[in-house]
Amino acid sequence: MITVAVTGLNATDNPAPGTGVIRSLREEMDCRVVGLAYDALDTAAYDSDLVDEVHLLPYPSAGQGAVLERLLQISERTPIDALIPTLDSELSNFVRLAPELERHGIRTLLPDLDALRMASKLELYNFCRRNGLRSPSTVVLQNQAQLGSLPFAFPIAIKGVFHGAEIAHSLDEAVLAYEKVRSRWGAPLLAQQYVGGEEYDVLMLGDHQGAPVGCVPMRKLGITDKGKAWAGVTVRDPRLHEESLEIFRALRWRGPLELEFVREERTGKYHLIEINPRFPAWCYLSVGAGQNLPATLARLVLGEDVAPLPEARAGVTFVRHAVDLICPLEHLERLVTMGSLIHNGGNLHAAHA
Repeated sequence: MITVAVTGLNATDNPAPGTGVIRSLREEMDCRVVGLAYDALDTAAYDSDLVDEVHLLPYPSAGQGAVLERLLQISERTPIDALIPTLDSELSNFVRLAPELERHGIRTLLPDLDALRMASKLELYNFCRRNGLRSPSTVVLQNQAQLGSLPFAFPIAIKGVFHGAEIAHSLDEAVLAYEKVRSRWGAPLLAQQYVGGEEYDVLMLGDHQGAPVGCVPMRKLGITDKGKAWAGVTVRDPRLHEESLEIFRALRWRGPLELEFVREERTGKYHLIEINPRFPAWCYLSVGAGQNLPATLARLVLGEDVAPLPEARAGVTFVRHAVDLICPLEHLERLVTMGSLIHNGGNLHAAHA
């Protein structure tokens, strides 16, 4: 049986993708799942139907050395065959660590650093201009004073480099939004011209050569106050599909990728507003659409030949809901004090780190 490690286990009102990735793997693969958490309160850590064991990782800011040391420590106890990172902030570390991880038998499928940089929020507007793609005008904000001299009118979106976004309809609102996002996610920030219209997301997957093997487009039906999709439906739109392929080819992307578009109400044209260099939280919808992209990624990571998947089914809907997980206090205590929690098989005390 193979062992797949997955990060991003928090499933609050701003859910990480790990839960959707693991549910997708469980649908199609006989595997042991190792959950990698950054906080003892990451909710999926306590769902024994999802994860067989959970281990705490040092935060990405601790550096590559600390992350590598911990991963090798975990893999010494439970050998990891494939690793699927799902959080923006950890990807650059894992891209740099990929060759060393592979030497220890831990395989990944990740973009290179150039592609990761081009897809970043800081570079997105320039990437789109170079490739003739529609994207709202964007300014990198090094300080709050720049809000008074933006080259576009309100409303605007104030965004963090990795997370956080607020819509502002005036300069006063922009100042408040700037401070709210900066206080939580740090600087620099971005100001992006607001485009009104329906929101669409496209989940894609590239193979080891950067060729697309899967594509699942979705229109958002319900959105949280943080702008996250809480309900959506798969769609079939040749124009959206072709524009997504154009972006993907320009990046020569390896692994999973989410493209976020707004279909402008006035013109009907798609504007690329964000690229997320990993699976989105709604990735389990790909299973319903006939393209299990997390399981397909795992097969690619493990060296299987994967042909391009059949076209995703349109008209498949997801609606997210929250559940309460009940577990003994001992489980939380073990994860906090020992750094590991074994649900299915193995000795809890053997996982002491």
